[in-house]
Amino acid sequence: MITSSSNPKAKLVRALARKKERYAARQFVIEGVRLIDDALNARVAPTLVLHTAQIEDDARALLDRARAATPEVFAVSDAVMQDLTTTETPQGILAIVPFPDLPLPAPPQFVLILDAVRDPGNVGTILRSARAAGVDALFFAPGTADPFNDKVVRAAMGAHFAIPFRAASWQMLADATRHCAQIFLADARGDCVYTRADWARPVALIVGGEAAGASDDARQLATARVAIPLRGGAESLNAAMAATLLLFEATRNFSMQ
Repeated sequence: MITSSSNPKAKLVRALARKKERYAARQFVIEGVRLIDDALNARVAPTLVLHTAQIEDDARALLDRARAATPEVFAVSDAVMQDLTTTETPQGILAIVPFPDLPLPAPPQFVLILDAVRDPGNVGTILRSARAAGVDALFFAPGTADPFNDKVVRAAMGAHFAIPFRAASWQMLADATRHCAQIFLADARGDCVYTRADWARPVALIVGGEAAGASDDARQLATARVAIPLRGGAESLNAAMAATLLLFEATRNFSMQ
């Protein structure tokens, strides 16, 4: 059992909390039974799994699957697990997994672009909603939170292993959406109510951050601006809430065509 946080394997987990180290290794950390189960279901082989003794009783089947995927499975003390995790009440298991590299459809039919959405919790929630709504390509425009930030990973609930996503420049995004019938920009002052928009595919949606709103690049790329009518004097919605409404409206509208 690993009982010291200075153990090299523990040090590696801590190092991957830093973005520079994650991208150098092209690996990130996932925590908890659900996320590790999602990774294994997606045939993602962990490079390292650390667990407490309690997991031997609570999730033995998952641990057996992890051992079948990698020989690098080690028990750690509760104190070491607490030191390595970012959750207040860790479940007692974490894993290092490689960056997912799901192929992008050629061409994608339902595209989501995040434009400088900086809040990790919002980004993770949007990823989760995008998965549920059937988005088949997701792009992180400049200024958006790192998809492998621990808060993004937790909030996304396994979407990293289900949706193809890429970081992209605006020129790359122009090329990736050239085939789209419409490129909608979520905008509180948009001239088209989102329930009246034509979401015929292929289609793209751009969602910007709450603080600064849409960037000039996003406005130039968009072919139309869609708005969610608000009541009660509200000026805007949380970015994740707005994205979820728009994505599911796009799915509903398309299914009725």
